[in-house]
Amino acid sequence: MRAFPPTCALLLLLAALSARAEQALVFAAASTSNALQELGPDFTKATGHEVSFAFGASSDLARQATAGAPADAFLSADAPKLEALEKAGLVQAGTRVDLLSNRLVVVVPVRARGTVAGPADLKGVKRLALADPAAVPAGVYAKAWLEKAGLWKDVEAKVVPALDVRAALSAVEAGRVDAGVVYATDAAQSKKVRVAFVVPEGEAPRIVYPVAALAKGKAPEAGRAFVRFLRTEGARKVFARHGFLVLGEETGKRAP
Repeated sequence: MRAFPPTCALLLLLAALSARAEQALVFAAASTSNALQELGPDFTKATGHEVSFAFGASSDLARQATAGAPADAFLSADAPKLEALEKAGLVQAGTRVDLLSNRLVVVVPVRARGTVAGPADLKGVKRLALADPAAVPAGVYAKAWLEKAGLWKDVEAKVVPALDVRAALSAVEAGRVDAGVVYATDAAQSKKVRVAFVVPEGEAPRIVYPVAALAKGKAPEAGRAFVRFLRTEGARKVFARHGFLVLGEETGKRAP
């Protein structure tokens, strides 16, 4: 057996790892952008795989994946959208897991003088920002809550639909609206808004973020590795620091 000098052996090992490394494209809900951008370099350091992200409304990202966009993994704020991809054979078998949960909050501009302290006060606002309630998960959840609270008919004409939840938050930050309904994690990232009140658990739909490796991407192993990485203790701590509730193993399928 031929022996290699230590330096040469190290170079051969690095070359072998480099040959196996892939570039993963991850589709992810806009509300996860801060946490995932922090985790990206850690993923590369841990696995050798590079990663790039495409953030947006989960509904739009799901449509792109269905149309053949070569994403390798998908972290969705809309469980039914990922389930539809799974039924269509676009998810790598056994990789789907329910990863995170979130809550809805009502935010107002930080210097707002008006009083919005509870759901009934939304009747008095002139403009209310929501992610598009016809399609975007954050908006769908918000509309469902407002309907359950008996407020939708009072506020429907005042709704300013936004492309995604970050766009709804931006509208509140800029003072273009009086209030907005966003995820708690997004509100926590902004110094330009304050939380008027938190929507109580049980009054809004349960918000679950599933993740899975997709079947039509160009880097299938990197996609699987990314799903595994998001379930490590280090990644869980980052998500928790960004305000997400990290779900336990019993809440979803185990990924290999």
